[in-house]
Amino acid sequence: MSGYDVAVIGSGPGGYVCAIRCAQLGMKTVLIEKYNALGGTCLNVGCIPSKSLLDSSHHYEEATKNFAEHGIEIEGKIKINFKKMIDRKAAVIVQTTKGIDYLMQKNNIDVIIGMGSFIDATHIKVEGKNPQVIEAKNFIIATGSKPGSLPFVTLDKERVITSTEALKLKEIPKHLVVIGGGVIGLELGQVYRRLGAEVSIIEYADRITPIMDAGLSRELMKVMKKQGVKFFLSHGVNKVEREVNNVTVTAVDKKGIEVIFEGDYCLVSVGRRPYTDGLNTKAAGVKLNERGQVEVNDNLQTTTSNIYAIGDVVRGAMLAHKAEEEGVMVAEFIAGQKPHIDHNLIPNVIYTWPEVAAVGKTEEQLKVAGIKYKSGQFPMRALGRARASMDVDGFVKILADAETDEVLGVHIIGARAADLIAEAVTAMEFRASAEDIARMSHSHPTYAEAIKEAALAATDDRALHI
Repeated sequence: MSGYDVAVIGSGPGGYVCAIRCAQLGMKTVLIEKYNALGGTCLNVGCIPSKSLLDSSHHYEEATKNFAEHGIEIEGKIKINFKKMIDRKAAVIVQTTKGIDYLMQKNNIDVIIGMGSFIDATHIKVEGKNPQVIEAKNFIIATGSKPGSLPFVTLDKERVITSTEALKLKEIPKHLVVIGGGVIGLELGQVYRRLGAEVSIIEYADRITPIMDAGLSRELMKVMKKQGVKFFLSHGVNKVEREVNNVTVTAVDKKGIEVIFEGDYCLVSVGRRPYTDGLNTKAAGVKLNERGQVEVNDNLQTTTSNIYAIGDVVRGAMLAHKAEEEGVMVAEFIAGQKPHIDHNLIPNVIYTWPEVAAVGKTEEQLKVAGIKYKSGQFPMRALGRARASMDVDGFVKILADAETDEVLGVHIIGARAADLIAEAVTAMEFRASAEDIARMSHSHPTYAEAIKEAALAATDDRALHI
């Protein structure tokens, strides 16, 4: 039996980053992972592979639709080698997970492959090729999440699939029916639409991305409709049936009328659920809530004080970077430091094109809270940089307190929004006002100028280029 200062269960972004920070702080650390490859959902069947396919499909779309306008002429038909596209994605995964292996070795972190199950609050049994019992002073549960489903849906993982299977299909669907208009459904729907599939997205709510600012939802749907994606809002799916290579999805619209969708693949993307299966948390005195999340306090301690939980398995947005921040916070808290996280300032991103990114409060949240605010918005198409690159869709919206001018929320849809949002996070961490951002010099010509212009618009409506 081995003794450690910290045992981290799960090697996703939250887990491996937490392990690294623990090791940096001088703690003897072990990382326990159920699967053979480190990196969790994000690196293996989530963030990294989906972005690989998004980028590959974006290149194809640019070549077929926009190169000619740039004066780039290609003789002959442009063809998709789908197998090579999938193989490239797989190679990116291998390269990235090997990078995690290197980081574990560099930081002298022991790695054990196997399924962990608590014996008590200080011991965990690991079953695998080398079964053993690990003793540790502290444990961090970082076991992440799994794709959710609907109670009446049978996921055969061949034609009725989750995001995991959608990332390794052997063929491009003819008609991909997507249940769920959230991040996963939109990203993968766009991938296969670019590659030639008919894509129908069915959403129960009255808009896509219902947790984001309504303005972003409207703009993204407008752009994706132009790209050929079909949307069916306020539709409740009640049946999914497969017959050989055909899938039939039955839904009811807001008028109570039954609508039938027929495709060759159905992607079920209705969210994710915390993954604690087999962990035997009860033996360690760790309590789960009614949603299956591990209950934690403000320091991310569970109901057993030496056991912590981070990432998708606890409350809050299921985001890789949120898990990383929580992993660092827990490591530093165990080391006796006083770290903190402002979860309101963790950005949310959708990697469609145009990208969507937001941080802070939405207009809807501010209205519910009764907070008086002012709004400044600037269209991407008014930027010289956007016109030069032909990426003119989208806008930047800045919400600021009506009295103090403090920035309360920033919402971006446009090229490189995922990178641009970092400026907003930085400004809001330092409690900047819209006037502060408006007075900062922004390079010309850049997409970032839209942030400055939106800030100008939020302060006495004085944007310069509209």
